[in-house]
Amino acid sequence: MRIIKLDAIDSTNRFLKALSTRESCENFTVVSTESQTEGKGQRGSGWVSEAGKNLTFSVLYNQKVEGITSLFTLNIIIALSIVEALKTVSNLNFVIKWPNDILSENKKIGGILIENTFKNSGEVQSIIGIGLNVNQSQFENLPQASSLFLLENKIFDKETMLISIVNQLEFNLKQLPVLGETHFWNSYHQILFKKDVVSAFESVAGNRFVGKIQEVTQEGKLAVLLEDDSIQFFDVKEVKMLY
Repeated sequence: MRIIKLDAIDSTNRFLKALSTRESCENFTVVSTESQTEGKGQRGSGWVSEAGKNLTFSVLYNQKVEGITSLFTLNIIIALSIVEALKTVSNLNFVIKWPNDILSENKKIGGILIENTFKNSGEVQSIIGIGLNVNQSQFENLPQASSLFLLENKIFDKETMLISIVNQLEFNLKQLPVLGETHFWNSYHQILFKKDVVSAFESVAGNRFVGKIQEVTQEGKLAVLLEDDSIQFFDVKEVKMLY
């Protein structure tokens, strides 16, 4: 594992992507920073993080196109790897909110942004951006956000946590051909936030409705059972959960 540490950068994803075009980078090359000025989340939202308090890093992973049946499998393995690593240092209960936010006690403590590039060599290059609220104590105007420190009232070692997450991710990806995708999908659905629970949603048009999450499909869409017993499928940008 090669770790490149930076004091401050606009985006670790952007830095790692540029680095990989200039030189050959091995899988699981990591770029981490104490301060990220232009972090991004899902739906193009910003990811705000207090300098020096949290984990903000990106991981490089290349895979052959023919070995992929679902790109979203990578999303779920990353989210599961983070949860599994966190469980080694924390007694909190963690769940994954579709598509891949990390929650504890109904508060968001982590997010993932994956940027995939298809290469001429028949590979998919994935730049995996991970933001994790570790030791931050205040979240101004972010009522749904929290940190491991606030939820467990103790300071965590960020370096140990970063290495643990990347090691767990590497282990799980190497286990993928052995265990199969179904194994990881089952684990993902077991800790999927609000699965089989009546929940409120809002469409991109602003319409609110209730339904029960049934599953996440291989394409990464959310399957929701509606009040009329029909099942509707939503893409990431088409709906948000109200919680």
